[in-house]
Amino acid sequence: MIKVLLIFTVFLLALIGYWFASGRKREVLHFETIENGLMHIASQTSHQRVDFSELAALPKPVERYFRKVLVDGQPSVQTMRCWQAGVIRGSIKSSRWSEFQAQQLIVPSAPGFVWNARVDTPFGTFVQVVDSYLQGEGAGRVSLLAALTVAQDSNHPMINASALHRYLAEAVWCPTALLPSAGIVWRAIDDFTALATINDDANSVSVEFRFDDHGDIVGVFSPGRYGLFEGEYKQVAWEGRYFDYQQIEGMRVPLAGEVGWYDGDELKLVWSGRLSKIQFSFS
Repeated sequence: MIKVLLIFTVFLLALIGYWFASGRKREVLHFETIENGLMHIASQTSHQRVDFSELAALPKPVERYFRKVLVDGQPSVQTMRCWQAGVIRGSIKSSRWSEFQAQQLIVPSAPGFVWNARVDTPFGTFVQVVDSYLQGEGAGRVSLLAALTVAQDSNHPMINASALHRYLAEAVWCPTALLPSAGIVWRAIDDFTALATINDDANSVSVEFRFDDHGDIVGVFSPGRYGLFEGEYKQVAWEGRYFDYQQIEGMRVPLAGEVGWYDGDELKLVWSGRLSKIQFSFS
């Protein structure tokens, strides 16, 4: 009897090991497929340089921003890869914050991104979260221990628009992605605010950018970004803030930020993080 139990235990452990290894392989392939798709588009990017002559027609705070963070004639960003760490929570109703570490790739010519995060969960476990936007399709996927998919969603108008909203807001990390030559249309609101619009595939979104007295982008706002609330997609006011601008490879970018959704008149944060490292490649 003991021998039978031992054989069964060994078989069960082998089965679990196989399941775990297969799951890890599947999740790695999922991420690599998105990343490879973005990098393929990046490799097709033509050589471009920043041309300040295109700035004259822009709203004044936008022109001031580009003249501060870029250099006339510099090459445009082909890819931006960054490493992040911070805290995150699953919803504005949750009281539990979890630490995360993430890598993100942004490809302005796509336009698109992939965010690959490890989020700590109780009892020493973790979940992998992969969010992306590629070829007009937004996607999100959560897997326990980077092996067992527990939630996923992709390619419908609401998540596509939500992911493109995120891309546009986070383009502040690679400023040439916000230039008119990158497909961004700017409209003046006031001396410190301008609306940026991007059209990609069947998706069109706008984000309000807020500038300080020095010309830096200090915030982004949308009155109605799609988010998942209690299992249902809703358009809710959403805001991001940026801090600690530093000079990285000739460009001025913020290294810290926070993001949240509005609950009535109150902004409730769901993400707060810092970029520990940024790598650019140029066209």
